[in-house]
Formats: sequence, structure tokens, C-alpha cells
Amino acid sequence: MRTEDLMTLADNVPVVLDAKGHAVMDYVVAGTFLTLGFALRNRNPRASTLAFVHGASVLLVSMLTDYPGGVWRKLSFQTHRTMDMMQAGLMAAGPTMFGIADDPEAQLFHGQALLEGGVIAATDWASA
Repeated sequence: MRTEDLMTLADNVPVVLDAKGHAVMDYVVAGTFLTLGFALRNRNPRASTLAFVHGASVLLVSMLTDYPGGVWRKLSFQTHRTMDMMQAGLMAAGPTMFGIADDPEAQLFHGQALLEGGVIAATDWASA
């Protein structure tokens, strides 16, 4: 599928998140995946590692973004969008990369990739 086709799919998604709402979602996702990392530590160490990687990366990008809730404000909100796209790709490919694609925990990451795509499409990237 071409990039243009992907962008067309997002055309009908209502833009309902401003920068502040997006920031709240980011910190909730970071906290959720860091917690998930601890919860999976003994049951599935690879899934735990992937959850920690995702949670830490979302937290770091959020803290570096120039939006409400950003701490160091080194990244523009538009750069944050690019990072979100990369994180969604990691969530989609992560179970295969970490060798857990056949494990039930893989669905947590695939679901997050789909949700991230929806959040990206529903965000007003000009609001920060």
C-alpha cells in the first residue's frame, strides 16, 4: 500500500484530539506499558522487554515534545507525529522482532499499533 493510500484512509477520521489531549494519551500509554513490563516480567520476559521499550520511548518522546506536558521541549509536535508513526511500526513489528509473534501477549502490541494509528489520525497536529 502506498503512503498516499494510507493518508486517504485517515481522511475520514474526525480530528478530536488537540495537543493537550494527545499529551494525556501519551502519558497514559507510557504508564500502561511500563506497568505491563513489570506484569509480564516473570511470565514472558521478551514481551516484558518490548513493553518496557515502548513505555520508555513514549515517555521520553513525550517529555521532549513542545506541547502541554512536555518537560524539555526539544521536539516539535510535528516531529512527535513522526516518532509516533515509528512507535506504531515498532508495535506492529515488535512481536516478530522479539520472537513473541505466536504468544498471546503479541495481541497487546498489535492492538496498541492499531490504537496508535487511530490517535495519529485523530490528532490536530497544528494545535501546538
